[in-house]
Amino acid sequence: MASIRRALAATSVAVLTACSSNGEAVAPTVAPVPARSGAPAPSVTSPRTPDLSAPETVATGLDVPWGLAFLPDGTALVAERDTARILQVRPGGKPSELRRLAAVDAGGEGGLLGLAVKDDWVYAYYTAADDNRIVRFRRSGGDPEVIFDGIAKAGNHNGGRIAFGPDGMLYAATGDAGERSRSQDRDDPAGKILRLTPEGDPAPGNPWSGSPVWSLGHRNVQGLAWDAQGRMYGIEFGQNQWDEVNLIEPGKNYGWPEVEGRGSDDRFANPIVQWGTDEASPSGAAVAGGTLYVAALKGERLWTVPLGGGSAKAEFTGRYGRLRTVAVAPDGSLWLTTSNTDGRGDIRDGDDRILRFPAR
Repeated sequence: MASIRRALAATSVAVLTACSSNGEAVAPTVAPVPARSGAPAPSVTSPRTPDLSAPETVATGLDVPWGLAFLPDGTALVAERDTARILQVRPGGKPSELRRLAAVDAGGEGGLLGLAVKDDWVYAYYTAADDNRIVRFRRSGGDPEVIFDGIAKAGNHNGGRIAFGPDGMLYAATGDAGERSRSQDRDDPAGKILRLTPEGDPAPGNPWSGSPVWSLGHRNVQGLAWDAQGRMYGIEFGQNQWDEVNLIEPGKNYGWPEVEGRGSDDRFANPIVQWGTDEASPSGAAVAGGTLYVAALKGERLWTVPLGGGSAKAEFTGRYGRLRTVAVAPDGSLWLTTSNTDGRGDIRDGDDRILRFPAR
């Protein structure tokens, strides 16, 4: 499909995708994200921000690490997409297997995907024989229980990121499973961001009563993050031209498949940042201080997006290969996973790995 550019709406954040005099792309400029009503302006600096010049290797030899979630003691749970193992990882220690989920169908881009933690519960999004689904189980033991199923599956566009928001609700990012019309069908959970209770029911206060849908018109969201004001960001794979960072607001339509990138149709919300697909193919995201960090797969870089205004900047271009997931630990450090063993990367010695950048 030919990409249709969208002009920025008045309520969107201005982003310029510019070119230099020799035609090469330059970093997009990001205008400040509008503050939420009654909330302070976002902090551009923080007394403790990740030191990207001081990488530490936390784990090596992983098999397509995908989901990453932290326990209260600061250790992390990591999902291996193809083996369906959930590993517990701590700096300086050898990863240990917490659980291997049964009935995971690891084919194409499917498998064991996102993880989230709430109290003693571990939540996992995975591809099963007939669908994508979310289960939860107690770390202390017991069988997993399915809390939400029926999300369309395919060889790609399975979405998969899950996270608890500041409101205590579970958010799940889904893909269109290769069928574009699903994204605009409000009764289909595919191509959406869902908002659920911890038990898997449609959360109270959703835009449409009794519906799990929080936002629609998505192609394949694989990153969710919130800033200190509680503003939500969704990271989305484009098709041929534009990848997107969207400011997610309840009930809004983000345009797919009618639009890719920015455009002029006021029915659809515009991205706050867009990149060419060769520069990004973005997946996980996290916010530390006033910066949104976005891991890029095909682009093999970590994008830093200043939410207080300025220019987005690419870090580590080509250094570690494909980057899948980025998360902020309880101690403020930034954890970053590679994804070179997923069949699309050049495997380096020790891949796949988790890197940690301490907070200063």
